[in-house]
Amino acid sequence: MMEHFLDNRHELGECVLWCERTGRLLWTDIPQATLWSYSPANGRSIKWQMPERLCSFALTGSDDCLLLALASGLAFFRFSTGEVTRIVDVEADIQATRINDGRCDRQGRFVFGMFNQDDGPKRALGGFYRLNTDLSLERLPLANAAIANSICFSPDGRRMYYADSVTREIRCCEYDPGSGAIGASQVFVAADTAPGEPDGSCIDAEGCLWTTRWGAGQVMRFAPDGRLDRVLTLAAPQPSCPAFGGPDLSTLYVTSAWLGMTGGDRAAAPLSGAMFRNELDVRGLPESRFLGAFR
Repeated sequence: MMEHFLDNRHELGECVLWCERTGRLLWTDIPQATLWSYSPANGRSIKWQMPERLCSFALTGSDDCLLLALASGLAFFRFSTGEVTRIVDVEADIQATRINDGRCDRQGRFVFGMFNQDDGPKRALGGFYRLNTDLSLERLPLANAAIANSICFSPDGRRMYYADSVTREIRCCEYDPGSGAIGASQVFVAADTAPGEPDGSCIDAEGCLWTTRWGAGQVMRFAPDGRLDRVLTLAAPQPSCPAFGGPDLSTLYVTSAWLGMTGGDRAAAPLSGAMFRNELDVRGLPESRFLGAFR
């Protein structure tokens, strides 16, 4: 059973990342439009209010700057000043969608997908995109998704993983590190292989994929060949995103959510929305950073 820590309970904790340079954990509570930071060295937590919902983000070449994936577009954020500088709007012509999960590829380009905010049944309306290092926005040749999630890359950057949570499967495709060209998509984790829905995912140093299973209260590790390797449980049914952190990248951190739960559900699972962690015998990889220039 994973250990919970910190007293916060987030409606929808997401996009947890570890910054190995500053030794702090970063994550967002999407509905509350807040960015959170926790430093294990001093036990201090800080939060910043964002101008709109913060759905995901990426580290950059500067420790003072984050790339923000806000609900309606991409922006840079300066910790030192609190300044938010807009880069580009995304799918402004589709009222139902907002940005969702995103992660940098191994070449420092930010890849992300969209979320259909309309009530169910959710249709696959939103695309997958890449913000290149010259700050140009490129739509990727992948099928539309209703809830884009699980975006991550193999250690050598030659395989991309992603999901549409509604389908309950994780897919993968070949990914050219130089050109960014994408190969044919195939199923990596079938819908009937694991309980719940795939949410956030990350890759460890051995190339295995760790995925949170929304609705099942589990985190699963899959080998590069798709074989289920291990399962961790936590006392919250809606784990949302995993990340490796700590000085040697051997601590697995997991965010969770109480979004959509009834009062009875929350009483039965009072740790819903908490942050969890587990010391492991495997290590993660330093988070890839966005390498585009701040403007």
